[in-house]
Amino acid sequence: MSLLSLRDLGVTLRGRAILSGVTLDMGPGEFVGLIGPNGAGKTTLMRAALGLLPHEGVSSLAALSPEARGRTAAWMPQARDIAWPLTVETLVALGRTPHLAGWQGMGPQDRAHVDRALATMGLDALRHRTATRLSGGEQAMALIARALAQDTPLLMADEPIAGLDPANQIATMQVFARLAHQGRAVLASLHDLGLAARHCTRLILLGEGGVAADGVPAEVLTPDNLARIFHVTAHYATTPQGPVFQPLEVIE
Repeated sequence: MSLLSLRDLGVTLRGRAILSGVTLDMGPGEFVGLIGPNGAGKTTLMRAALGLLPHEGVSSLAALSPEARGRTAAWMPQARDIAWPLTVETLVALGRTPHLAGWQGMGPQDRAHVDRALATMGLDALRHRTATRLSGGEQAMALIARALAQDTPLLMADEPIAGLDPANQIATMQVFARLAHQGRAVLASLHDLGLAARHCTRLILLGEGGVAADGVPAEVLTPDNLARIFHVTAHYATTPQGPVFQPLEVIE
């Protein structure tokens, strides 16, 4: 069963080809880290897959109606602007919108999803706080909770751990890994290759205008790929606590 299928996906913006020939499938149980240098097209790929950007080729998500797409994939964009002074609980409850018909109010099951998302992200104590008055990191966790409350088979997040402290970065990655273990799927763009290597079941490396590598972390974070795409050397080791990855030096 595929939750996301791309076939020869290509994106051209302002006359410049950003991506071409991207073909991949994602299924239940996968936590996929989308990695690559700045400008490689990570955000572009996810937005095109969701049908938010004009593209060539085929995306299974873009082919869905907006209503069906909202029940299939939750989307957490990189921008974290919260425009209205909503409570954290109300903000998270917006994740239930795709499951409500018209002006239908939330029922007990919807409220249970909201409560579970707040608890998962450690936000119970902040549920009645105004979201616009939270710190940047707390706002990020509230927006992740909103995506969790949507309770979709697929969660897509653009740099979800950027700006979080180390404890919350690890906790968020563990939440995503647990979702995958429970049979859902997560696609997240990541810059922290150490956390990606440690928690993701699969990495997709973007570079040179398309997919440069796709596989388990040890197969993707090779010295050749790191030198060719990121222009760095790194230390990669398997330890009793799991894989450890640390970039070391820039290759001139």
